[in-house]
Amino acid sequence: MTIQIFGHKSPDTDTTGSAILWSWYLNSIKGKNTKPVLLGEPNTEANFMLSHWNLKKPEIISDVADNAPVIIVDTNNPKELPDNINNANIQAIIDHHKLVGGLMTKEPISITIRPLACTATILIDLMGTDAVHMPDWAKATALTCILSDTLEFRSPTTTNYDKEVAERLANTLGMNIPDYASELFVAKSDVSAFSDEELLRMDSKIFEFNGRKFRVSVLETTSPHVILDRKRTLIEAMETVSNEDRIDQVLFFIVDILNQQAILLIPNSIIKSVAEKSFNVTIKTDSIVLPGIVSRKKQIIPNLTI
Repeated sequence: MTIQIFGHKSPDTDTTGSAILWSWYLNSIKGKNTKPVLLGEPNTEANFMLSHWNLKKPEIISDVADNAPVIIVDTNNPKELPDNINNANIQAIIDHHKLVGGLMTKEPISITIRPLACTATILIDLMGTDAVHMPDWAKATALTCILSDTLEFRSPTTTNYDKEVAERLANTLGMNIPDYASELFVAKSDVSAFSDEELLRMDSKIFEFNGRKFRVSVLETTSPHVILDRKRTLIEAMETVSNEDRIDQVLFFIVDILNQQAILLIPNSIIKSVAEKSFNVTIKTDSIVLPGIVSRKKQIIPNLTI
């Protein structure tokens, strides 16, 4: 039976690329029968990677069958996975996020969770000496994932090892990292085709704090003004998304990649209170600039105070 490999819902570049990369490794090097799949449409940057390197977009699935063999990459959170995940046959988890809990397996499995900025970095490490057999498209996929998750080494999640692996891949491919990263971020910033509701859900995760559910959305861009031009309708859409998704609030952070700061939209008094407590700021308008804040995992979620 074919093993499905996938990451979290709202697939970003690392989730998309890591599923493809690990499937190649298991099939080509380890003789397994696997295929990468996605839990939704990939974002604009992930689509750029697929197009730029002539990669086939993985099949999009909505759920998994009972006892279906699966490998999970780039998450270990059941809320970010198919509803039936605990009835599937999970065979491995490879991730770089904190351990959440809640997944159940049918037998002992291999779990690798490492404090690195990118799942693709972990995959290359797990390949060991077999990594030399990676074709150029696989090396480029891994490089793309690392540059995306580290914001070209700007994110505080970046480790020396992430940077070392990325630079080694770029040298092997004869690529200039700043030039390629610039292309990536242009693709990431092109969100003109998406509705306000889609933007709020695009790169988002639901977290529960003191019994309240928050959708914490991050939109990384080199053109924050384009997003801010839609501020009024985005704020209106927050209530719609909250009602449709049965959550309490939406926290929407526009991450300005080049200036290394985030802009948080303030739709109501609840978000105003959360922002003031979490980031030690005083808010008088419908948005607030948060200097130095670029990482949901390391800077936003750990600081959230209700």
